Amino acid sequence: MIDIKDIVSKLFADIQFEKEPAGLYDPLRYMISIGGKRIRPTLCLLTYLLYRDDIDEAILEPAAALEVFHSFTLIHDDIMDKSPLRRGQDTVWKKWNEDTAILSGDVMQIDAYKRLAKAPADKVGAALDLFSKTAAQVCEGQQYDMEFENRAEVKMEDYAKMIGLKTAVLIACSAKMGALIAGAPDKDCEALYRYGYELGMAFQVADDYLDAFGDEKVFGKPIGGDIVNKKKSWLTVRTLEKTSDKKAFLEAMELPADTPEQKAAKIAKVKAIYVACGVDKDAKAEIVRYSERAMEAVKDFQAESLRVFAEKLVGRAK
Repeated sequence: MIDIKDIVSKLFADIQFEKEPAGLYDPLRYMISIGGKRIRPTLCLLTYLLYRDDIDEAILEPAAALEVFHSFTLIHDDIMDKSPLRRGQDTVWKKWNEDTAILSGDVMQIDAYKRLAKAPADKVGAALDLFSKTAAQVCEGQQYDMEFENRAEVKMEDYAKMIGLKTAVLIACSAKMGALIAGAPDKDCEALYRYGYELGMAFQVADDYLDAFGDEKVFGKPIGGDIVNKKKSWLTVRTLEKTSDKKAFLEAMELPADTPEQKAAKIAKVKAIYVACGVDKDAKAEIVRYSERAMEAVKDFQAESLRVFAEKLVGRAK
């Protein structure tokens, strides 16, 4: 039996980037070395193996491309968010500087396309079309995310659109990519895309929930980062829908967080409002709803591997 986890682990342990100039490529090696859940390449290989029983460079390189691209987006996101930690380690801009992080992120995106171009000749056109559309959508989602920072309120439908673009489409792309390269029928590819999309939505709501209510050692970055940075999350959007005192909540989100004591006080106050409004429970219910929609999309597949993957991805927040 093929062990996807072992294959993915080896793939990124052995991944190679250019050596010189070291100042450009060392951040790439660092970003990959600090790990991550490798959700996207794992899902790509999982859906590929629904149709094939062999693993070679024709699928390994495109699978790696998905993670490399994702890592590029994280490098740039961390600059925009001024995040000091990623997966419990210094972010690239913090370890080097912002200019290096921007340029290294750029070359990381180029590297992703080079890897994807190693897909089988009869599939590379469709793979590149899917990947390029997805890459643009991810950037669109990030733009919406930044614009939301300047708005006091965001409607839930707008927030859902944003996370759909920023997070869900790349997971959906990963699910479809494996099937596409394996030669699966179009109908199956689209069903798997929908599975990945709904799962991606569940994953992002779970991420928002864990940012406020998770364990920092497990989560890999400081708890309350969204609150400190006044970011719109599923929790803040839902709170503004439910609270009877929007003014008090918006004032809490505007509290200073310049010292450790101020940060702790701000996080505690905002979380207390979340709990009082019941949005922590609402978030868990939303995660379940999206997860069920993901499984509904692939109900005809009878693939236990898809259910197990879904549970591992969002079970920590359910």
